[in-house]
Amino acid sequence: MGGMTDQMDKYQVFRELHQRTGAFVIPNPWDAGSARILAALGYEALATTSAGLAFSIGQQDSAARISREAVLQNAQDIVNATNLPVSADLENGFGADPASCAMTISLASETGLVGDSIEDATGDDSNPIFDFSLAVERVAAAAEEARKHPFMLTARAENFLHGKHDLNDTIMRLQAFEKAGADVLYAPGLPDIAAIRTVCAAVTRPVNVVMGLSGPVFTVSELEQAGVKRISVGGSFARAALGGLMRAAREVKDHGTFTYAKEALSSSDAETYIFNPPQK
Repeated sequence: MGGMTDQMDKYQVFRELHQRTGAFVIPNPWDAGSARILAALGYEALATTSAGLAFSIGQQDSAARISREAVLQNAQDIVNATNLPVSADLENGFGADPASCAMTISLASETGLVGDSIEDATGDDSNPIFDFSLAVERVAAAAEEARKHPFMLTARAENFLHGKHDLNDTIMRLQAFEKAGADVLYAPGLPDIAAIRTVCAAVTRPVNVVMGLSGPVFTVSELEQAGVKRISVGGSFARAALGGLMRAAREVKDHGTFTYAKEALSSSDAETYIFNPPQK
């Protein structure tokens, strides 16, 4: 029963973060080690990243390439790495039908996760976004399952990531997802702070915004003033780490020098953060 109590505690912490005044940042580790570093730095909750996982295992970031089992195993590694609440990127729920979304939520809760995101992207380039009514049914089924567990459901409207720059349709979807029972709403790729402000004003549930991708860059305080509650970083921390690797490897290959080591995390810091994180 201890595991469930622990999960319930994490769920309560996670809910309270969304009810607190102001915005909070939920960074996206890609494995247990990066999760421990982020926890040691004082972040209060973590989210997984399908892109970061894909990069680390040499795969393309798509539900077709990485199985639900692999995604949930990675999420469980991250859950077990720290005592923080963890929300998972569960792509499109690993199935077009509402029952698949519900099953994904049930399996996710079993890993100790206390939240997730389900998106309305199909994974099919010729028809990238689920039809409105099916998209809403999928969220409703996921929300019904989520209510059986200590679990917060984030519903994502993906229009702007798939060339459909239609703010009205995006808001209509988010409002319908809210009515269908989603706890958090999320429309990645919004074009500017005005669009973000409009989305936040159009719904009553907390809104997640992702930073660190291409496009406009806003500060935490700018996003907070626009009404954003939660800020994630998607695969961008994983890409920042890969950027450091690329710079080091290029330096050695192109110049035969090793100055990159000055910027690297020291062995003792790595040990401290990953194996013996300082207590907050």
